[in-house]
Amino acid sequence: MADSLAILEREISECRLCPRLRDYTAGIAVTKRRAYRDWEYWGKPVPSFGDPGARVLILGLAPGAHGSNRTGRMFTGDRSGDILYRVLNRTGFASQPASISRNDGMRLTGAYITASCHCAPPGNKPAPVEIRNCRPYFERELELLTDVKVVVALGKIAFDNYLDVLKARGVIASRAAFQFGHDRQYRTGQGQPFLLASYHPSQQNTSTGKLTEKMLTDVFRRAKRLAERGS
Repeated sequence: MADSLAILEREISECRLCPRLRDYTAGIAVTKRRAYRDWEYWGKPVPSFGDPGARVLILGLAPGAHGSNRTGRMFTGDRSGDILYRVLNRTGFASQPASISRNDGMRLTGAYITASCHCAPPGNKPAPVEIRNCRPYFERELELLTDVKVVVALGKIAFDNYLDVLKARGVIASRAAFQFGHDRQYRTGQGQPFLLASYHPSQQNTSTGKLTEKMLTDVFRRAKRLAERGS
């Protein structure tokens, strides 16, 4: 399984299905941000990251232009990652409270982080077709990560994307019964992982107080309890 995930991660980083996003991420890697002018930006699709034996699967939106698109690791190098990794460390999923680069020794235990879109999009808004282009990668992860008991969807787009996959597979009839809201928990079918919804730890949400570190910690404490209990 670990080998299959490693192959998939390479395929993701080499993907060229969305020319708009590849042009944008490559352009950002050239122009950079002044604070990171000495960095060699990753500048391409960002692969998923985590424990092949994960019981908790974390689904985000997309890499940040000067965060993951710079560092090459999910939720690494920007404020959304700062809060997420502190919470993951506090709840026992991450080996350290800060993720700075893909070579900093960070390890995840029992968790795996992926995204609805693996390229940084302009304005943090991937087009629907771009999310659909990435969906087969996510579906393969769902097949390979056989120990997953909980899916944590960070934000409504991730929440809807996961439900769209379940609907296409015939697991659910429609999305109507699943309303997005912070710290909401759903069963999607017998033998299926629990679905937990959370506000995304974006700078906008955390700076306005819509999402606090305690609120996110509570979500991952719930995820850990559910993962230990099983589906």
